[in-house]
Amino acid sequence: MPDQIEPPRSGLTRNAVLKAAMVALPAPLLAAAAAPASPAAETVPDNRTLSPTPQCDDGDDPTPSQMEGPYFKPNSPQRTALTDGPGVALNLSGHVFGITCAPIPDALLDFWLADDAGAYDNVGYRFRGHQYSGADGSYRLTTIVPGLYPGRTRHIHVKVQAPGEPILTTQLYFPGEPRNNTDPLFDPELLMTMRTVGNGRDADFDFVLDVDAGPGSPGDPGAWSAGTAYAIGDVVTHGGRSWRCLIAHTAVAGWEPSTTPALWRPA
Repeated sequence: MPDQIEPPRSGLTRNAVLKAAMVALPAPLLAAAAAPASPAAETVPDNRTLSPTPQCDDGDDPTPSQMEGPYFKPNSPQRTALTDGPGVALNLSGHVFGITCAPIPDALLDFWLADDAGAYDNVGYRFRGHQYSGADGSYRLTTIVPGLYPGRTRHIHVKVQAPGEPILTTQLYFPGEPRNNTDPLFDPELLMTMRTVGNGRDADFDFVLDVDAGPGSPGDPGAWSAGTAYAIGDVVTHGGRSWRCLIAHTAVAGWEPSTTPALWRPA
């Protein structure tokens, strides 16, 4: 595996276009999304709309009882470190954006991958876990470079979901893998940007969800925030969930939706 991402095949890269789109963002959003960008869009019209991250689902949703394989398992533990065995250290980071370039806080990211030998744990939750994006849409995963699963190129599975929105099921790929040329599921738009750091590797990838309006857009209260005035019926995100306002009020610290059932209920 080379230390640098494969050069673009031709023309403008999706990575470069996302960076160009973010140059025109207002300062608060630009500061929140200043990390290195990963594949995101092919063109950026005047309204700076991005292309959503492609789906890549190999039929591994709920496990059929008569089949074995690297299937998705619900109820994974919430954690940011999937270091359940030996392997080359991998630090993956990035952001979750909407198609208007706005970062999405409290987005669910559920990762699972093979161990160093290419085997999946279908009994327990080794190398499986979920987390939520931060207020700036960022996420960080500490894990290992997965081994090769028979018939596939090297990859990481992930489900990403903005609060109250459809789930994106996809996979992230490693640059320079020989099997990238033969795996029918491989999509170059899902290549991570990767570099060697000491004895391990750092990778970047930004997810773009097919969500029209990002947090802070008119009519969308976005993430709960102290000091914000909320009206009856407003929906916010907090702690990885969506909440609906029951009583008009101005939020203060200590009145978080998860601790004030008189003011909020799950949406």
